[in-house]
Amino acid sequence: MTKISAIASIKPNQSVFVLTDKWKNKPEFSINSAENDYLTSYFKDGDKKQIVFNSLGRIICVQLIDLKKDLHKLLEDCRKQGATMADSVNSLKASEFTIANATNKIDLSYAVAEGAALANYQFIRHKPSAQKQANTLKNIYLAGKNIKAPALNNVNIVTEATCKARDLVNEPVNHLNAQGLADAFKLMGKAAGFKVEVLNKAKISQLKMGGLLAVNAGSVDEPTFSIMEYKPKNAKNKKPYVLVGKGIVFDTGGLSLKPTPNSMDAMKCDMAGAAAVGATIYAIAKAKLNLHVIALVPATDNRPGFNAFAPGDIITMMDGSTVEMLNSDAEGRMVLADALHYAKKFNPELTIDVATLTGAAMAAIGQNAIVSMGNAPEKHTNKLKASGYKVHERLAEMPFWDDYNDMLKSDIADQKNLGGPYAGSITAGKFLEKYTNYPYYHLDIAGPAFIPAKDGYRIKGGTGVGVRLLFDFFNSK
Repeated sequence: MTKISAIASIKPNQSVFVLTDKWKNKPEFSINSAENDYLTSYFKDGDKKQIVFNSLGRIICVQLIDLKKDLHKLLEDCRKQGATMADSVNSLKASEFTIANATNKIDLSYAVAEGAALANYQFIRHKPSAQKQANTLKNIYLAGKNIKAPALNNVNIVTEATCKARDLVNEPVNHLNAQGLADAFKLMGKAAGFKVEVLNKAKISQLKMGGLLAVNAGSVDEPTFSIMEYKPKNAKNKKPYVLVGKGIVFDTGGLSLKPTPNSMDAMKCDMAGAAAVGATIYAIAKAKLNLHVIALVPATDNRPGFNAFAPGDIITMMDGSTVEMLNSDAEGRMVLADALHYAKKFNPELTIDVATLTGAAMAAIGQNAIVSMGNAPEKHTNKLKASGYKVHERLAEMPFWDDYNDMLKSDIADQKNLGGPYAGSITAGKFLEKYTNYPYYHLDIAGPAFIPAKDGYRIKGGTGVGVRLLFDFFNSK
């Protein structure tokens, strides 16, 4: 894991990333006269704002900042340039670089470090032949007197947590089934200091979690239901915040079998919501935020074997209501519904679910944002949206009108698990809302959770989306 630390000054001959609003060499940059001449000439063209070059085995990156630019855009620019810096340092097989910030916006330094640390992530544990290509970057230093230890600590925590989520998403199901996911949460709880209780199939059956049991009926592996809780002694909130994550460790579509390639082949990522909420509570506990937070994860794979639930089946859910199951590939809402009903026992201040729930979400907005919706009050949703812009995990809020409930009506059950050909992400959210009696918000991360190619600091595969968003949201409480 890349470590981010404060340092008094740049070491001689060390790679350096300089943030400034206009180029003027300073002694603290540790840039020699020849390098300065080159940079002065380069930036003479006012249109040039960034440069990265190798100076005798030392990477020098300079980013000119337009201080009038929107802060959120500046932060994202810095993260992306931090990713470029990490790639350049790794190309030299070097182990460290220092960020020197000549502006008065210290948050930009944290953003560069965050982008570099996230870009430095690799998932090569199952590829012995790739060990020689392992990234060499180990340390990122922030030079200067304005570095705040708590902020620096939070950057380290959230990048580590995001990478933990990525690890879980990238693991294939033969290495991470439902029990394996629950075991991973136990290890995280032990490391960060939060409680983890895992319910087995017998307990799940006793609780009559019909949605989770129905999806699991086609699998040889038993389901799990993980309950994670972080509760400091003097928590600010009298009622807990509850996070619910979809934990489908692999989704074939069940009897409504998915096509492959370009569909089923990436479905190890269908537990990205579970990874996000588990890693978020890990980060909250590591940062010792003064908040009572609970995370719930119903987990199973979805396969077409044994007594797999079939289109037309009537499923009795944990709350006693019935669902006409018309498509077994709409399984995520079935397991989440039981978890959302279970959450009622906590009388939450707010419940947020995170799920790779619908292809309709990706079709609507692509991979650039998270589809969101719900009935939570604006005091919560406005903060979530603000966090989304700050960390560049933006929320695209959909309408949540009750009109959409009509699309879920069934002739033979309380509702269907499929709303029809239109507004699929919204009807999925309205399906879930029926199992709540508290302020509720739904995050459909189907688009950004797993990407086919590297995009700056978002690496190919699992991105860990949701962790940085939720940590910033809770850290602002």
